[in-house]
Amino acid sequence: MDNPKANSRDHSKAKQKPAASDRRLADFLCFAIYSANLAYGRAYKQGLDELGLTYPQWIAIVALWEEDGQTVSDLGDKMFLESNTLTPVLKKLEAMGYLRRQRDPADERQVRVSLTDAGRRLREKGMHMKLVKSSGLKPDEFARLQKSIVTLRDTLIKATAEEE
Repeated sequence: MDNPKANSRDHSKAKQKPAASDRRLADFLCFAIYSANLAYGRAYKQGLDELGLTYPQWIAIVALWEEDGQTVSDLGDKMFLESNTLTPVLKKLEAMGYLRRQRDPADERQVRVSLTDAGRRLREKGMHMKLVKSSGLKPDEFARLQKSIVTLRDTLIKATAEEE
């Protein structure tokens, strides 16, 4: 028969924070976020494959639904992508007929990105990719987690910007 006092001692040991040298990969918040991102990518995969899009292409389309006619630099800021990474994504979407890029007549240095009708129609085709249900979270829990992650991201960006 188990000794209840021994179990309570063992249980309290399990709750102790591991020493830094004993930390496992699963103990790192950065790995939890990284691996959750990978899992989200897999969850999106079937829907994206049906649309013939990659995740960065999908995010660019979603950002343009939010605000059409953005400059490439504004879109890159929203997507946290540098121009040299974003430009191939936009070129591919343009070749697919989902958007068009054109120089801003008011400032020739700027390139504006606008959705075509086909790009706007992707909204209806992609509506099934809402993954709140797949997350196993209730809608209010999902919203709180999303806000917490955004706060974390913004705080980290601010902290690293201050260090530069």
